[in-house]
Amino acid sequence: MNDRHSSIEAETLLESHLGYWLRLVSNQVSATFARALQERQVTVAEWVALNQINDHTAIAPAQLADAMGMTRGAITKVLDKLETKAWIVRVPSVSDQRVQCLSLTRQGRRILPELAALADANDLHFFAALSATEQAALRALLRKVATAHGIRTAPVD
Repeated sequence: MNDRHSSIEAETLLESHLGYWLRLVSNQVSATFARALQERQVTVAEWVALNQINDHTAIAPAQLADAMGMTRGAITKVLDKLETKAWIVRVPSVSDQRVQCLSLTRQGRRILPELAALADANDLHFFAALSATEQAALRALLRKVATAHGIRTAPVD
C-alpha cells in the first residue's frame, strides 16, 4: 500500500509542475514535426535556417549561428546541406567582401511555403483542442516567459 501511495503522490507532484506539461506537449509536437520534415529530407535545423534567412535580409552565417544557438561549425554543416539542395546561396556582402551573406534561391523560396504548410498542419493537429483565443493566449504567455528570461535563440532540436 505504501509503495502504491508513494507512486501516486510522485505522479501528482510531477504533474503539478508546468514544466512537466510543457515538456510533455513540446516533445510530441516537436517529434511529430521533425518526422514530417524528415519525410521531405529536411531537418528542423534546416527549416529554422531557411526561415531565419528568409526573415533577415543579408544575414551572415555567424549571425545565423547566434540566432539559432549553434556553433559556427554546426551552422556551416546546415548551410552546406541547404546549398547542396540549391535552396540558398552565399554571396559577398556589399559593405565587406570578406563577409558572406545568405539568401534564398528561387527553389528555396518555393519550398518554404510547402514546409510551412507542414508546420501549420502540425500545429492544427496538436492545438485544435484550443480555441483561437486560447491559442493566442498560450502564444502570448509563452512569449512573455521567453522575453522575461531573454530566450531568443530559435529552437532547433
